[in-house]
Parts: sequence; structure tokens; C-alpha cells
Amino acid sequence: MSLAVMRRDCAGSYRELSDVGTEDSTCNSDLRNETDTEQDDLNRTVIRDDEAGSTSLSSIFGKACLKNTFSVILILIYLLLMSVAVFLAYQTITDFREKLKHPVMSVSFQEVLKYDAPGIALYPGEAELLSCKHHYHDHVEFMANPGQRGEIACTKEYVSYTDPYRNNTLKSALIISGPQDVRKKELVFLQFHLNKTKEDFSAIDYLLFSSFKELQESSDKAQFMQDCERSYSMWTFSGGFRTWVKMSLVKTTEEDGSESVEFRQESTLLRYNDHRPVSEHTDQLFFAVFEWKDPFIQEVRDIITANPWNTIAILCGVFLALFKAAEFAKLSVKWMIKIRKRQQKHKAQELNQMT
Repeated sequence: MSLAVMRRDCAGSYRELSDVGTEDSTCNSDLRNETDTEQDDLNRTVIRDDEAGSTSLSSIFGKACLKNTFSVILILIYLLLMSVAVFLAYQTITDFREKLKHPVMSVSFQEVLKYDAPGIALYPGEAELLSCKHHYHDHVEFMANPGQRGEIACTKEYVSYTDPYRNNTLKSALIISGPQDVRKKELVFLQFHLNKTKEDFSAIDYLLFSSFKELQESSDKAQFMQDCERSYSMWTFSGGFRTWVKMSLVKTTEEDGSESVEFRQESTLLRYNDHRPVSEHTDQLFFAVFEWKDPFIQEVRDIITANPWNTIAILCGVFLALFKAAEFAKLSVKWMIKIRKRQQKHKAQELNQMT
């Protein structure tokens, strides 16, 4: 009896222990499942935090690259502007110096009703003046007796002086007062003849100077003619032709303010048909006509086109542009430094949040 009771007690105790063991194993499995779930949640949270951190860092890095690129572009623009401004200043100064060295020639024309009677200095040598007369309106009277002495109706003077280029040579000049009234086309007609010349070529030299009146008023006419020969060009007209000379006057103002006068001429030649008897052909005939070309005196002067005020204004503009560009660059550098400090601060905050 007692043995049976003991067996029942043991069986009951065994079942109780079995139930307790089952409960413990169930509890342990539940705890393991809860721990795994929490670990998974924690891992997902860390992964999400890592992904968010990496996304934030990539966006910050992209913004920083964009800002740095923009800053580099601003600096390049500043350097370009500075280069252009420096080149413009150099070019302006160079142009100003070139214009100072090379003034521009200015030509103007002054109209006159009458010219001062020019001096016509002739060097006939052995030739003789046969006739001299003023005519008007381009009309030259027909020569009734060519080669014969005719009317001398013009103001003339003889001047002897030493050749300015050959000291031992004495020159004799016949100076005649030239035409004045350009409106009436006044001209002077001269006729020379040369008897039995031994020269291979026959010609008469002449020069033109600005005022016959100055010669008359000069106290030293020999020196006056020497100065004229140094200052004016010498021309010639040939025998057997009628040389028609049309004169024009050019006044040139030098840089120091002094004035010089130059004669320019256009000449035409007409061959003379000699109808004299053959026995008289040994006398060589010369014909010359002097006339003003037009009523305009050409005035030439050198003008310096370089304006210092324009150059100063351009340089001021260039330096102002440089100053503004430098100020802009300074602000850009300050802005870059500020942006960099802000980026470093954001990076430090992100690292603190991650840790």
C-alpha cells in the first residue's frame, strides 16, 4: 500500500518537474526571440543612421565643391578683368607717346584776292632780256618782231652776289616783280635771246621767292639773295620753247612756331616755230610766262592729336575699374573664408551626432 502511494507520489513529482522544465525552456526561447528582435531593430536603426549620415555628407560635399568651383570662377574673372585693364592702360600710354612723336599734318587753304608780288630771280648769263610785259586773262599778244627788242614794262632790279655754295663765284641775277591779281589772271611774259652760244644745251635758271617788296626794302640785297638761294629751289626753262609756269604758294608752320614759304609750280612747254630767216636762227630765243595757278594759299601745320585730358580720363577709368575689381576680389575671398568655416562647423556637428 505504502509502496503504491510512494510510486504515485513519485509519478506526480516527475510530472511536476517535467512541467517546470517545459515552462523554463519556453521562457528561454521567448527571451531569445525578444533579444533577436531588439538586435535586429538596433541594427536597422544603425543602418538607417549610417545611410542618413552618408547622404548628409555627400550633399555637404557636393555643395562645398559647387561653392569652391564658383569661387575659382570669380577669381578667374577678376584676373581677366585685371589683365584687360592693365593692357588698356599700357595701350593708352603707348598711343599717347606715339602721337606725341608723330604729329598729324593739317592742310588748310586761305583764299586771297591778290598776292604779294613774288620775286622772279633770273640768271640769264649771256642772254639778253628783249621784252617784259604784264598781261591779263591769259592773253598774250602776238609777237610782231620775235627776236627784236620790245617793250619792257615791268619792275626789275639787278643784284650781284657771291654764290652761297661756291665762295669764289660771283652771280648776277635779274629780279622781276611777278603777277599779283589772280582774279584777273594776271601774268608776266618774258622774252630773251642768246646770240651764238657755244653751249651744247641752252637754258636759263630761275628761282621764285615770296615777296619782291622785301627785296626792295632790304638793306643788304646781296645777303638777301644768298638767303633766298639757300631757301628756295632752282628751276630752268629751255631755249626754243615757250615755258608756261603756274605758281602756287605753300606756307608751312613749324613746331617751334616759325613759318617757311615754298613755291610749287606746274609748267607746260610749247615748241616755238621759228619763222625768221635762216640767217637769224643763230640767235636762240627763250619765252617764259609766269602766272598764279589759283587764289588759294596752302597752309600746312603739324597738329598733335594726342589729348592729355582724354588719356587722363581713360587712365582714371582703368584705375577705378582695377580698384573695384580688387574690392570685389577682397569680398569674394572673405566670403570663401566664411563659407569654409561654416562647412567645417557643419562637419563637426555631423560627426558629433554620429558618435
